[in-house]
Amino acid sequence: MNAMDYRQLGQTDLKVSALCLGTMTWGDQNTETQAHAQLDTAVAAGVNFIDVAEMYPIPPRALTYGLTETYIGNWLRRRNNRDKVIIATKVIGRAPWADYIREGNPCLDRKNIEEALDASLKRLQTEYIDLYQLHWPDRNTNFFGKLGYQHRDGEKAIPIEETLSVLGDLVKAGKVRYIGISNETPWGTMTFLHYAERYRLPRIVSIQNPYNLLNRTFEIGLAEIAHRDNVGLLAYSPLGFGVLSGKYLEDERPPGARLTLFKQYTRYSNPESEIATADYVRTARRHGLDPAQMALAYVTSRPFVISNIIGATTMEQLNSNLQSVEINLSEDIVADIEAIHRRQPNPSP
Repeated sequence: MNAMDYRQLGQTDLKVSALCLGTMTWGDQNTETQAHAQLDTAVAAGVNFIDVAEMYPIPPRALTYGLTETYIGNWLRRRNNRDKVIIATKVIGRAPWADYIREGNPCLDRKNIEEALDASLKRLQTEYIDLYQLHWPDRNTNFFGKLGYQHRDGEKAIPIEETLSVLGDLVKAGKVRYIGISNETPWGTMTFLHYAERYRLPRIVSIQNPYNLLNRTFEIGLAEIAHRDNVGLLAYSPLGFGVLSGKYLEDERPPGARLTLFKQYTRYSNPESEIATADYVRTARRHGLDPAQMALAYVTSRPFVISNIIGATTMEQLNSNLQSVEINLSEDIVADIEAIHRRQPNPSP
């Protein structure tokens, strides 16, 4: 395998691997033993960056809440390698459905953030988090595929400056090294940067948003911010819930596959997405490439991407995803990809 590439995490002293190990299936589709095997394999391949969240695994449920962090914490203790890996986790924003999290009133105020962080530290069995991220905005805005912004006067959202102030105290306390945002908009990203400068608070170093061949909306507005303000992308769902592997084409639903088990996730399964996916799969095979590896290589190669968050439920999938770093996309392949994108732009925003 080619040597893993390492990239600067914003304006920090950390260099993270170009591939980050995603973990959202651990505790539901994957056992703790399987999770530890994935961690060992990824680290052996040069991955030093692990992404998790307080509410993992997905789909979120009271029964499994926090299990993913617990699995990682046990692995860190057994391997005694905390100083060798960079751990990112997240605190959830306002979520009316989360009646089992913090007395059913999670939001991004001081009480919630401090409670969430202390619980994550305990589950992860560590004294600090390298990158602490806000999982989604507390306010009403466009994320998780929502289009058509609608303003709500009088909404009960924690102001960004208040949230940032709390994070600043956690950085001062040494519990958090750096902070990031996730599922954010251009306005939200620039507001975090503005308040950091205005009030001398910690600066966000990254943004974790969806980015894949079926959803390149990050390129509209946010990519420029990533370049000009050094807030690079941690790309999640680089395979669109596995759709870009081609395994769901022609209404196939392989046993045990994510979209077979969880039919509620339809973001990447609309008719326009299926047309685009079929084109991408044909293009990959015409060039002698594995469709999933081509899709991953495209994401990893984008200049605004710091790290590409890969996930897997089997070791076969994980090894294939890790091998995507060996793929160097030629100008002809990229031209074919761009032609499909022009025909079917962002079918799964």
